[in-house]
Amino acid sequence: MQSVGLLRQIGDNELEMMRQWRNAPKVRANMYTRHEISSAEHQAWWARSRQRDDQAYFMYECHGSAYGIVAFTAIDHVNQNCSWAFYAAPDAPQGTGTRMEFLALNHAFQKLRLNKLCCEVIAFNTPVLKLHEKFGFRTEGVLRQQHLVDGKFVDIHRLGLLRDEWSALRPAMQQRIESFMKA
Repeated sequence: MQSVGLLRQIGDNELEMMRQWRNAPKVRANMYTRHEISSAEHQAWWARSRQRDDQAYFMYECHGSAYGIVAFTAIDHVNQNCSWAFYAAPDAPQGTGTRMEFLALNHAFQKLRLNKLCCEVIAFNTPVLKLHEKFGFRTEGVLRQQHLVDGKFVDIHRLGLLRDEWSALRPAMQQRIESFMKA
């Protein structure tokens, strides 16, 4: 299923593009860190991230073009779980998030060999909540008024997906993606 794209290492020459995507208002609006990230701040974060063995960041690429970032954090090999997040480039084609999520779940359960994958979504980011639910994620809790956004406290949805749940859903999701890509 190569046409869905791939997750690959992020090149040092792509850090500025990554920062620009992350700073795009459409992306920044749904993140915990909402200020514009400076080049120095981004470089320092990247240097710290590369020193950690409990984090992994990937570039999503499709047909030779980079379109987004996939992150795995708090990777716990003993308990076989971690958290993940993603964001697409502001000009990414429709369906990019779906393809990124498919690849991320495959990576989590096949390559990282996790039993559980978790994520958090700000309550007002309903498109991403719906996307995760479509992929089988279940709400495990709502952290009420957990995060301050523009002077108001907002809820955070905590979601989880188990390996067995993904194994059962994966063939149908692959078929849906392939059908969408043929249309």
